[in-house]
Amino acid sequence: MTASPTDERIRKGDRTRRAILARATDIASLEGLEGLSIGRLATDLAISKSGVFAHFGSKEELQLAAIDAAVAIYRQRVVLPAQSEPSGLVRLWLLADGWLAYSRERVFPGGCFFFNAQAEFDARPGRVRDALATASSRWHDLLGKAAEDARCAGDTVADLDADQLVFEVIAFLEAANGTNLLHEDGRAYDRAATAIRSRLLNASTAPASLAPRLTPRGDLRDPAA
Repeated sequence: MTASPTDERIRKGDRTRRAILARATDIASLEGLEGLSIGRLATDLAISKSGVFAHFGSKEELQLAAIDAAVAIYRQRVVLPAQSEPSGLVRLWLLADGWLAYSRERVFPGGCFFFNAQAEFDARPGRVRDALATASSRWHDLLGKAAEDARCAGDTVADLDADQLVFEVIAFLEAANGTNLLHEDGRAYDRAATAIRSRLLNASTAPASLAPRLTPRGDLRDPAA
């Protein structure tokens, strides 16, 4: 059987949309979501402006689609690998360790896509800010659930403040990302991993048995550092 012309047009349209969004997320991670434009993408990808416009229709729709695409990549690279651990402090560690790898490996060339986009839109009400806030809240909730599951299972000190723990973990992650971007200091990832590991061990009721399970994904050190 051969594909119909309609099926081929749909597949071609899907390929074009994926290519546009791949380029859009790269640009946005480096230059911000305001750096996106239909004209810029058309030039970079050697397609017509009308071809880009047909997929998104406006700059805001393009920005929102870029956020959705970044969320999907983030989920694939950071969230899903941690699902191998059912719950608790080990899952929290895997999420944090996956985030450090995602930033260090430059899944997006400008570091964490959301770190930059949130700084750009945090004081600008609208649909783009709402989409970024939703993505951020889901990430906070995911980490918070792991911490709260650990507390309920008796794996942490009884008076653990899960929200405070999550706040500190995210602060360490974002500090590593920002320090590496600004100062090209790959050791920031080691420092963040060490700080998070120490914080989780301090929260645990059985740090000796937990410690061997909190190992970084590969060597986070930058050979050039």
